[in-house]
Amino acid sequence: MSSRVEQSGDSRIMETLAGLMAAAAIFLAIMGLAFRPVRMTIFAALLALVAAAIGGRHHRLAAFALGTAGVCWVLGMTLAIVTGHPLY
Repeated sequence: MSSRVEQSGDSRIMETLAGLMAAAAIFLAIMGLAFRPVRMTIFAALLALVAAAIGGRHHRLAAFALGTAGVCWVLGMTLAIVTGHPLY
């Protein structure tokens, strides 16, 4: 006998969406190292927070995306200031 509860279709779709949002947040955060770190990394952090709020089976990916956005924000700001590139 299994005590596993079947998930509804809507919750599985939301979990999949959360995973895609977390992956997009990681991509945006890494892109923020090279282009406009303020705009891209802050948007990536917000996207990761929404993905974490949805939760589900991709909660570790969302947490990793949020950490990546924070690290990329610091590195992107440092690189932009050192090289003289625009911040936003």
